[in-house]
Amino acid sequence: MQAVDTNVLIRILITDDEQPEQVKSARQFAKKAKKLFVPQIVQVELVWVLDAAYELDKSEIVPVLHHLRVNEAFQLQNETEFSEALSLYEINNVDFSDALILVESKNKNCDVITFDKKFSRLANVKYLLAE
Repeated sequence: MQAVDTNVLIRILITDDEQPEQVKSARQFAKKAKKLFVPQIVQVELVWVLDAAYELDKSEIVPVLHHLRVNEAFQLQNETEFSEALSLYEINNVDFSDALILVESKNKNCDVITFDKKFSRLANVKYLLAE
């Protein structure tokens, strides 16, 4: 099994008309490899790139993440945490990275302390008032 970075994963999942050779190479590689390991940081970067660079909204990003979760060609690092974070991201007004921070913190019996008012609306997330 091989691990992929964010750039390769993006080219596998998204048809990028500006990078047709990379798309072709990445998809051929994935087909030959049969199973790819996706590190947790790549999962987070994927969402950031889809949002910031490709300007996709959450309704377009969520199906990509579901595909990543259910497609047997991908082995996700911390798959259970990914699934829990995806559920939080999908139903709340929260960034995927924040959802993952919350899931990982809850697994360690920790609350999350933040300056992000939006994020602090979730259980186990506490807003830190500036002094």
